[in-house]
Amino acid sequence: MDTKKMVLNAILIAIGVLGGINMEKLFKILAINPGSTSTKIAVYQDKEEIFEKTLRHSSEEIDKFEKIADQLDFRKDIIENVLKEGGINLADLDAVVGRGGLLKPIKGGTYIVNDAMVEDLKIGVSGQHASNLGGIIARQIGDEINVPSYIVDPVVVDEMEEVARLSGVPEMPRISIFHALNQKAIGRRAAENIGKKYEDCNFLIVHMGGGITVGAHKKGKVIDNTNGLDGEGPFSPERSGGLPVGALFRACYGDEMTKDQVSKRIKGQGGVVAYLGTNDIREVEARINDGDEKAKLVYEAMIYQICKEIGAYATVLKGDIDAIILTGGIAHSAKVRDMIKERVGFLGEVLSYPGEDEMSALAEGGLRVLKGEEEALVY
Repeated sequence: MDTKKMVLNAILIAIGVLGGINMEKLFKILAINPGSTSTKIAVYQDKEEIFEKTLRHSSEEIDKFEKIADQLDFRKDIIENVLKEGGINLADLDAVVGRGGLLKPIKGGTYIVNDAMVEDLKIGVSGQHASNLGGIIARQIGDEINVPSYIVDPVVVDEMEEVARLSGVPEMPRISIFHALNQKAIGRRAAENIGKKYEDCNFLIVHMGGGITVGAHKKGKVIDNTNGLDGEGPFSPERSGGLPVGALFRACYGDEMTKDQVSKRIKGQGGVVAYLGTNDIREVEARINDGDEKAKLVYEAMIYQICKEIGAYATVLKGDIDAIILTGGIAHSAKVRDMIKERVGFLGEVLSYPGEDEMSALAEGGLRVLKGEEEALVY
């Protein structure tokens, strides 16, 4: 080392010691979240977002590919080009984190992307979805620049207690599919805000978006949750929630509805949109303000069902609840928050964390591993 560098290093060390400056390394992380018609990317320096972009993909572009896995090079090339245009040097990254896809059921946490995971994502071991590309792209970019690649809390996170799996029919066990990434990220944030560790808290977390899920978080594990994808829990803007079994049976085996129509009534064309022709809660609230009594009834019924679900899940935690937490897009509505609080406030404090920030949740999962706060799990 030359004399100038030695002197400079000595000065920097002296400044750090005498001035109490924190010389701790700041980690730079790329987060990748592929959706059906878009790919969201963001770069974080520790917890600070320094670059963000949503890349839109037209149906003409997507329709060229027979399988989701075939889109890999197409999406990866666009990501790398946009990062280059944005002045992001891949060589400066410390890790790449992708959205976890439809893997086999796994417990929550941050997972290193290994060969077994890549293979299951490629074949779609639990189904085909664009999020399956997240881990694969992360692995490829990470390998190219020699940094680790991770996924964080995919929708298949399964920490349910055995007693929660029985449905009443042996051939139809309850399965865990919920907003794991956002629920766990919000749980950690809420715990930090009340001066505790997530692993020391009991929360009821309600994610309210196009689908609505309630999770019972006990000491860092989601021991029971509503399957918001397949027809459990409250109805939502575009999903049916739980249905009367007899009526559903007759619909499936009668002549009035096809299999596809029944499926869409459960997911996509059920819930609020089935009653009112819109899945936008803001529009529903505007209609209520204009005197629409039907809109008022449907709106109140959705909130009524959410509150019943919260009450049911309070028994899962035996009433030992640090907080009831409302999150997701619908939590932006003060009217929704107030109506829920009115019904369930007696169970405990009701906190609100509106919206969902999946990108920061992905980055923070990788950051915890890089800082040694959490150990990366193996799939």
